[in-house]
Amino acid sequence: MLKILIAVDGSELSLDGVHHALALVRQGLKASIVLANVQEPATLYELVTTRDPDLIAAASLEAGDHLMASARALLDAAGVAYETDVGVGDVAHTLVDMIERSGSDMIVIGAKGQGAISSALLGSVSQEVAHASPVPVTIVKHADPRDASDGDMAEDVPD
Repeated sequence: MLKILIAVDGSELSLDGVHHALALVRQGLKASIVLANVQEPATLYELVTTRDPDLIAAASLEAGDHLMASARALLDAAGVAYETDVGVGDVAHTLVDMIERSGSDMIVIGAKGQGAISSALLGSVSQEVAHASPVPVTIVKHADPRDASDGDMAEDVPD
């Protein structure tokens, strides 16, 4: 059975990845799902003021679980079994570590759909994951509602 890791950060973009994986499962793909969230490492200020690494780790896990709530709800509603994983570190590299640790066969990740110039200037987690991943990467581009409404208008135009 195929194991799909889905990067989830609580955004609509990441939910697009969940919807995509659910569509594949509904079409008959036999797959298990791993929802993955990556938290940023604690800042020096947090480390100095808290002085309790266990408390910081617990806060990261709680934040990750919270950000996966919508994705979990979608999978629960669809009756699809899943596991979750929360990591801490650089997003792209941590996702690659999570792929290897979970034994995933592919990763699904949302993308902003930026143009080439914006991506080159700003960097892109999805592009970095695609470059570093040891497994196939599916990048799900967010549907622009304006594109859908333009298509609807074109269909309403009489012949």
